Order: sequence, then structure tokens, then C-alpha cells
Amino acid sequence: MPGDVHPLEGAAGTEPAARSGPRHVAIIMDGNGRWAQARGRPRLFGHHAGARRVREIVECCPGLGVKYLTIFAFSTENWKRTQTEVAGLMSLFRRYISKEMNALAERNVRVRFIGDRVRLDEKLKALMDKLERKTEGNDGTQLTIALNYGGRDEVARATKRLARDVAEGRLNPEDVDQETLPRYLDTHVLPDPDLVIRTSGEARISNFLLWQSAYAEYEFIDTLWPDFTSEEMARLCNSFGRRDRRFGAIKT
Repeated sequence: MPGDVHPLEGAAGTEPAARSGPRHVAIIMDGNGRWAQARGRPRLFGHHAGARRVREIVECCPGLGVKYLTIFAFSTENWKRTQTEVAGLMSLFRRYISKEMNALAERNVRVRFIGDRVRLDEKLKALMDKLERKTEGNDGTQLTIALNYGGRDEVARATKRLARDVAEGRLNPEDVDQETLPRYLDTHVLPDPDLVIRTSGEARISNFLLWQSAYAEYEFIDTLWPDFTSEEMARLCNSFGRRDRRFGAIKT
């Protein structure tokens, strides 16, 4: 489980992408409920449409040079929604994993899940484990699904693991610096995102990849997630390539 693993040596760091386009794109997939309501349908209808959209975006990544794709599927705050919607989402996640498992494996996609799995039901956790194992040898698109994930929760869990290592003598507190904590995060094997996209017109990050996105570029677009196409993904990736990213330095 990503929430319980010990930090790995040689974890991916905070280096900027070495190419003009984004190597790692993270997406806050927002607007499913509004998309459904605009059509006079229940919110879950929109979530199902949004799940179908994921396949198109995953499949377009290789052609855009996007090696890593991280999607925000369910936040630690989403438990506050109605019991009907939460139950429907959990059923959708189980159905999506079961349906897409073979296709993801065949397309050389490696899948990882981040977030705290403790609150998830056993059947869903078993499917998540199975999908990770089935795709762990794949070296194509690296798809990370944030499920019951929150940036503050992630940092809190990472800090507990770090504190435990200090208490048990595996880590000297004097050696703790800004490079230490990332090795305890759920994303310790991933590079930081270069580009974060949020659909639906909202201009906030909603507790998503707080540490990792310190130097990410952001795109807040009006498109609702079920309407987000590979063409729009390509447009945003191309726009990213024209940005001047200095990471605090002055261009000489």
C-alpha cells in the first residue's frame, strides 16, 4: 500500500522536465456532477461519463510525450457527500478497475494508487492490489490514481513515518531537510508534476499534491471533465512548452 511503504532509495526527485512538453501531468477531474445535472440526469451519471473519459486521456499520453499521468479520483473530503453518491462512486471504482484491468495491462500502462486505503472496502482494496501487481512490469504510461487522497493527509502520514524512523534510530534528525520528506510521500517513486490541470472552471487546487506541485504550472479550464478531449489535452501540453520556467532563477 502506498500509504504504508518505507521510503525507497533513489526516489524520483524534483528535477524539472528535460524536454519542452510536460513529462508529468496531474489532473483534477472536476465537473462530472454539473455535467449530469445540465442534462437532467443524476450526478452518478456524470461520474460514469467521466470514468469513460479517462481511457481516452490515458491513451493519448504516449503521443504527447507524457510519461506520467496522475488523476484525482476521490479526495479525503469527498466522504462528506451523500451516502448514495459515495456508495455509487465506490461501486464505480470497483467496476472501472475490473473492466479496464486487462486493457491497461495490454497497453503497457503501469498503474499505481496513492492515498490512505484504510477506509476503503476490502473488495476495492483487493482489486487495487491486483491491478498494481498485474501492471507492475509495464514501462509505458505511468498512471497514478489518487483515491481517498488528500495532500495534507499525505504529509501528515509521511511525517509520522519520518518521526518513527527518527525515534527508532534509522534517521538522524539533523539530517532532515527538504529532500527528506519527499521520500516518505505516497509519490516517492514519481517525479513532481510539471503541469496540473483542473477542469470545470474552478480555480483552486483542492488539497491535491500540495508538496509536489510547488513549481508546477497550472491550467484552470472551463471544460467539464466528461467533455475533456485528447485534443484539449494536446493543446494544453503544447501551451506548456511555450512557458518560461525558471524555478526561482533569473534567465541569463
